[in-house]
Amino acid sequence: MFVKHQDTAIVKSRNQTLSYLLFISLILCFLCSLLFIGCLNTVTCILQQIIFGVVFPVAVSTVLTKMVTVVLAFKASSSEKRMRWLLESGVPNFIIPICTLIQLTLVDSGWGTLLPTLMQMHTLNMATSSFCATRTSTLPSIVCWDTWTSWPWPASLWLFWPGTCLTPSLKPSFDLQHAVVLHCVARFPACLTTAKGKVKVAVKGLKMMFGWIDVLKLEYGCQLPVLVRSFAGTSCFSTMKQRAHMDGDVIIAGFFPLKTLGKDHSNSEDSRQEEHTPIFKNYQFVLALVFAVEEINKNPVLLHNMTLGLDIYDVEFRAWTMFKNPFIWLFGKYKIPNYSCMRDRRSTAVLTGPSGITSNQIGTLLGLYRFPQFTFGSFDNTLSDHDKFPALYQMAPKDTSMAIAIVSLLLHFNWNWVGLLTSQDENGSWFLAELKEEISKNRVCVAYELVVSTQDLSHLIRVMEVYNKINNSSANVLIIYGDKDSLISIIISLEQILMQGKVCVMNLQWDFTMKTRYFMLGSLHVPLIFTHHHVDVSGFTDFVKAVNPSKYPEDIFLARLWFLSFNCSDAESDCVTWDNCPPDTSLDWLPGHIFDITMSGYSYNIYKTVYAVAQALHEILLLQTEVHTMGNRKGTVPSPAQLHFFLKNIQYYNPAGDQVIWDEKSKWEPEYDILNIWNFPEGLELAVKVGKFSPYALHGNQLSLAEDLVEWAIGTTETPHSICSESCGPGFRTSRQEEKASCCFDCTPCPENEIANVTDMEHCMKCPDHQYANTERNQCLLKAASFLAFGDPLGMALACMALCFSMLTVVVLGVFVKHKDSAIVKANNRTLSYILLISLIFCFLCSLLFLGHPNTVTCILQQITFGVVFTVAVSTVLAKTVTVVLAFKATSPGRRMRWLLVSGAPNFIIPICTLIQVTLCGLWLGTSPPFVDTDAYSEHGHVIILCNKGSIAAFYCILGYLGSLAMASFTVAFLAKNLPDTFNEAKFLTFSMLVFCSVWLTFLPVYHSAKGKVMVAVEVFSILASSVGLLGCIFVPKCYNILLIPIKNSPYRFRDKRHSSRNMHFCD
Repeated sequence: MFVKHQDTAIVKSRNQTLSYLLFISLILCFLCSLLFIGCLNTVTCILQQIIFGVVFPVAVSTVLTKMVTVVLAFKASSSEKRMRWLLESGVPNFIIPICTLIQLTLVDSGWGTLLPTLMQMHTLNMATSSFCATRTSTLPSIVCWDTWTSWPWPASLWLFWPGTCLTPSLKPSFDLQHAVVLHCVARFPACLTTAKGKVKVAVKGLKMMFGWIDVLKLEYGCQLPVLVRSFAGTSCFSTMKQRAHMDGDVIIAGFFPLKTLGKDHSNSEDSRQEEHTPIFKNYQFVLALVFAVEEINKNPVLLHNMTLGLDIYDVEFRAWTMFKNPFIWLFGKYKIPNYSCMRDRRSTAVLTGPSGITSNQIGTLLGLYRFPQFTFGSFDNTLSDHDKFPALYQMAPKDTSMAIAIVSLLLHFNWNWVGLLTSQDENGSWFLAELKEEISKNRVCVAYELVVSTQDLSHLIRVMEVYNKINNSSANVLIIYGDKDSLISIIISLEQILMQGKVCVMNLQWDFTMKTRYFMLGSLHVPLIFTHHHVDVSGFTDFVKAVNPSKYPEDIFLARLWFLSFNCSDAESDCVTWDNCPPDTSLDWLPGHIFDITMSGYSYNIYKTVYAVAQALHEILLLQTEVHTMGNRKGTVPSPAQLHFFLKNIQYYNPAGDQVIWDEKSKWEPEYDILNIWNFPEGLELAVKVGKFSPYALHGNQLSLAEDLVEWAIGTTETPHSICSESCGPGFRTSRQEEKASCCFDCTPCPENEIANVTDMEHCMKCPDHQYANTERNQCLLKAASFLAFGDPLGMALACMALCFSMLTVVVLGVFVKHKDSAIVKANNRTLSYILLISLIFCFLCSLLFLGHPNTVTCILQQITFGVVFTVAVSTVLAKTVTVVLAFKATSPGRRMRWLLVSGAPNFIIPICTLIQVTLCGLWLGTSPPFVDTDAYSEHGHVIILCNKGSIAAFYCILGYLGSLAMASFTVAFLAKNLPDTFNEAKFLTFSMLVFCSVWLTFLPVYHSAKGKVMVAVEVFSILASSVGLLGCIFVPKCYNILLIPIKNSPYRFRDKRHSSRNMHFCD
């Protein structure tokens, strides 16, 4: 029987393997009693004790193992990880071999040493007695074996007693506890020690049999009616009306998929009805309706002097039989449409669900009569057509936030590569559009999209296509959305061929009891289920615990549930006497995966529906009272058509504190609980709340999830990954792969001075001008301010050169002042020499303005000082050159040159040239003066602070003017180089101008190619080099003659003294 029904929930919850092992050991226990009957010999004497000593420990340790497994299973549902590890690692399974091995060791040691004595005593006994009986060799030996055989019983009893308090649904602990007590009583040794001869042998055999009969009866006896009677007709049940009824002034009808059990032999049509397995979980719908009706009837505020009643019928999920019970309810037993044999109709509203298909079919019939129909299943878009269903109301809110909730979960686990499985109907199409819109906003991609219709389910090719899509895809997350009736068949088909390691995100909790091994222990796929959050209804759990068939005699569904769940009849007849049921039986004895006593979301919708109907009826009664048309209130029942007006505008708070708004536009968005299925041991199927989604929370805090409570697939210790490409870390950008989804990409490093500071950036960000990218390209660093400072090696070298050359110029000036009366100094126009030396000092010192932190003043002074001072120096050189030429040309009498030299015309060259340069500088400052600027690109990681010329044209005008003066000086000096060389400095002036022009001609290309500080250094170096050229070419030879060769400084060494003195006179 257990093998035939191995896939039923009641067999699976008892641990199939251990049950089979216990059955086999019990068979051997019963058979071993035959060894004690008949004339004994040596072999049977040995086998009696050995088989007894081995087989019994196997059975006893199996019972102990079963209880340890049960205790660990329910302890593991808590947050205690150690219990869960003990259960998953299979530790309880080692109890049986360890206990049996110890018993074998005891048997071997005892019989190996005492076997000869035993055989001799047997022989003596057989020779002197008229009957054969086995005697033990020694008392300690048999006590040792029997003690080891019996010790697991008190151990099991010690475990069973606290195990009964673990959970109300742990019924196996009660059965095993009673079995253990009776077995211990059966093994009590008093009668064995007082009996003698044959009686002693018989007592020993009966002790073994009766002890195990108690175990077999109490552990498995309550399961036999379920396994045997669930497939047999019940005559007593056939005499009851196939409904659940509670009388009242106003009746609420309900059509629920309860899958009634057994065959009704009352007529030939029903005799052909198929047998069904009951869905115990769905009976909670009936209890929710009964609970709400009784609560309203006890409420003195609602419906004074009027009571609610109910009629509940089973509805089958088949095209024609679906209308059977609605027809009977509408038209009576004759089943003639539009003709009712029921004179006293008090029905006001109808509840249907949870399947949208059944509500659709029944709604088509009820809509003809404008009968208020309430659906408590998930919101169905097809049912929201008020033209087709004018009298239909959906209690469940629309899943407007479902797509956002699912995407939030995907983002929480960083899943961006998912598959979609939806039903091919209006609901699936609507959700698919909502989900695609939401995932496109959050960079989540669809690996594959499967739309399944009910017509495809009969084709194996379609199932294999779906299987290949799911299993061959790299996406490890599968989003399933649809009505359970439209997708359950393909889910069952896929489960037979296994979906490898997929995380299934679902929109509702599937009915797992209809399948064989879906979501097993160590499942290859993990369910995360989104269900509507609802408030707890106080008193419902206590109400369920108090329900029994004697309290509701007109409820055939409760009678069948009780009959199948509890051992209520020992007779062959199926007529059940409820007094024969075990005392204090309650629905909370049933395991949670068989029947859950906590209110589900569907049941809460039923609860809300009853209160909505009661509230509408109450409004009708108040209106009737106000217009004084009510009359005898007890006999006046509002018609169903009257409810519609009040239902459409209803708004109230139910006793649970939940606001109910009927207008779909004003309904609040639903909140969702996230459930994870725990399924150890196999068949437990415990739904554990692991998170919640609230659309009313702040963005980013809408999803709350306890990851440590989520049970992934066996062998998985980390959160599964579901991505097409590994994330591109900071410093890399994504490069989309051709002909693939946006989630499939390659990683490319960011270009120079661009960064990516987050993962999976499509474009790198360019750093601002004042910042630069680090080597990892993941952060912009602030650039350090840089300029040609005095502390820099280059700045320090240039400053030292400027100071040294300026000091050298001062020394030369001192030499010239000291020897101002010497022939060389006087012959070269000492006034112009002084002016030139002083201007050179300022030329050297003006280079210091280019060093240090630039500011507006220094930027202006740099160019103005450079332009004016160098103009003075170059114009002085030009004046000296002109003076030399005029001096030698003036030696011819009567020439105009003499007049120019005597009148001092060359001295006007300096102020005139300087005035022109000052004018150009003034125009520069007036139009576009220099200013402080930054260069962020010349040097990596630095912002160079420098002076911008303002007007490049003005700068080159000043530089060009200097160049023109230099070229004029060079030309004049070059023409005078062949004049007599006595005190003639024309050659020196020529070479100085040649150096000066060479420096500044070289400066132009180098200056344009240089960047940042180098550009400033080039300009400073050009100033110093040109100044050094003037100083060295003009004054160094003269200082050499003055200091080292003083004889050349005397005019008397020349032959033509007169000529020389005249020249000196003119030079002075």
